This record gives sequence, C-alpha cells and structure tokens, in this order.
Amino acid sequence: MRSKIIVAIGIIAGMVLLYSGVGFCQEKVSGSEWTQIIEQMGDKGKINWSEGYIEALGIGAPPDRYIGKPSARPMALRAGKIDAYRNLLEITKGVRVDSTTVVKDFTVESDVINAQVEGIVKGAKVVNQEYMSDGTVEVTVRMSLSGNFSQVIIPKALDRRREMAPPDIPPAAAPAAPAPAGVVYTGMVIDARGLQARPAMSPKVLDENGKEVYGSMNVDREYAVQQGMSGYARDLTAAQSNPRVTNNPVSVKGIKTEGPGKSDIIISNADAEKIRGTSENLSFLKKCRVMIVLD
Repeated sequence: MRSKIIVAIGIIAGMVLLYSGVGFCQEKVSGSEWTQIIEQMGDKGKINWSEGYIEALGIGAPPDRYIGKPSARPMALRAGKIDAYRNLLEITKGVRVDSTTVVKDFTVESDVINAQVEGIVKGAKVVNQEYMSDGTVEVTVRMSLSGNFSQVIIPKALDRRREMAPPDIPPAAAPAAPAPAGVVYTGMVIDARGLQARPAMSPKVLDENGKEVYGSMNVDREYAVQQGMSGYARDLTAAQSNPRVTNNPVSVKGIKTEGPGKSDIIISNADAEKIRGTSENLSFLKKCRVMIVLD
C-alpha cells in the first residue's frame, strides 16, 4: 500500500513539473560564442547572440499504422517540422528585448505583432534533418534575430523607450574631462564581464547619473533593424577586432547592470564623457557600432 502511495505521489509530482515547465527556460552559456541554451519540456533550442539567430529542434514520428510503409518517412518529417516550428515560436517569445521586456510582452499587447511574429517563425529555414534508426526524424530550424524579426520588434522597443524616457538628470558636481580634441572613435566595446549581464535585442548604456549614453535616443532605426543594436562576444580581444566596430573602437568597463533582465549597463561618468567628447562619435552610435563582452 505504501509503495502504491509513493508511486502515485511521484506521478503527480511529474505531472506538476511537466505542466509548470510550459514557457519555462533554463539558461546556460555554451561555446566560444555567446550562445544561450534553452531547454523546454524536453525539447532543446538555442539563441546565438554572437551570430544573431534562434534555433529549435523538433522530433517527428509516423503514426503507428504507417510504420514500415513508404509514406512513413515523409509523415515523420512533416511531424518533425511542425514540432520544430512550434518550439521555435515558444523560444522566440522568450527572447529578451530589453531589461524589462521579452517578445511575449509585445505579442500579448498586440494581435498584429503576434500574427507577424508567428508568420516570421513559419518562414524559418530548415538547416538540418536527421532520420533516426527508430523511424523518427529530428528537424532543426533557424531564424535570424535581425531582418524581418527586428523590423517588427525593434521599432516597438525604441518607441516605448522614448515614451518612457525620464527627464535629463543634471550632471555630477565634478564632471569628468572630455576626450582629447581630435580623438574620433569608430565604435564602442563594453566589457561587462563579472556583472552577470545578459544580452538583449535593445540594450541601453547609461552613465552613473542614469543618463543614456547609447540606446533609443541616438540610434538609427534602420541600422538597428539590419544588424541589431549591438553585437555580443565572450572574448574582449575578439570584440575589439570585430568588423562591427572597425579599426579604432573605444573600450570601456561596465560598472553594474540595471533592470531585472540585467541587459542595461552602467559605465563611469569619465568613460561616458570620453564618448560624448567628440561630436563625430555620435556617428558610430547612430550606426550601432557597439560590441558587448559577456561572461
């Protein structure tokens, strides 16, 4: 009797874990690139923030009555694709937009955005399919974070930011000296290692007074859509030599993060003034020539 009770409790606990797992993401970082590994209800997916894409795996099996028949493999492949696209949509809605918002927040607010995101996910490319010995098929689909997806999400994020932007805060009593005259940078590399910072589609960089150094106020929407607002790397040297920031980037150290998503980064007033010190530097900010280094 006791053993039956224990088994019953185990089954109930398993069901609770299964259903509470819907929409739950376990995050870990893998490889030399900043790749966020997602595990949802036994299916795997990833967001490669360095290369700028989302991938999801789907598994398909033919109906029992078709096993061993010529139509079994095509039916398994179709089922695998449907499963992969469903998983991709789930992962996509969990992509962090900024420190306080994920994509799902936008899709819940707007049926139009929800339909657009679903349409883009359905257009994702199949990048791999493997036929397994048990008759199942594993299908991997991939979708870019930039392009059509950014075209839907980034403008919404930038518009919301402008609406919520706080008034300018007066500078500190002893502002840091500006950059030397004539120093023009071609990009910015932010070393955010050691801060538990996390990537987002629309990160912000702020000074110690909370005033925006980089974000919605000085970025060109077209550049943000085409290539994303920032690139991500796990190695400082690799970030400094990335073509995105070209040949003379300024490197600054993050002090801390802000917001529950930990994607907004605070830099020192001295570094902020160094970037603001030459008007030409606004050009690289406008063109989203920014790299962020994460653990």
